[in-house]
Amino acid sequence: MKLYLDDNIASALLPKLLRKAGHDVQIPSEAGLAGSPDPAHLTRAIRDGRVCLTKDHDDYALLHTLQMQAQGKHPGILVVREDNDPARDLTPKGIVTAIRKLEAAGVPIANEYIVLNHWR
Repeated sequence: MKLYLDDNIASALLPKLLRKAGHDVQIPSEAGLAGSPDPAHLTRAIRDGRVCLTKDHDDYALLHTLQMQAQGKHPGILVVREDNDPARDLTPKGIVTAIRKLEAAGVPIANEYIVLNHWR
């Protein structure tokens, strides 16, 4: 899967794990967008045909709704919820596992807003 990681999820470990799992990963610093606002990140992901991976569930829910209302398209938005609950929060390894399960299930991702925590 071609992924674009938002600033808030582009830790040192996660891109390495995702690449090791066979994903094509781009992070904001590689795209010259470190510290940019969320619309800039989603715009870059759309331009490059990458699924956007983020922890900003509220902001990206609004951006997804805006795209759909404007009859636009996007490659997909994958969200990791953090509720400060170790039983529900995903580790970097858990994120890689959830993406693998999502792909294996054949769930359409394009134009969707998907919470990865449901795929642990």
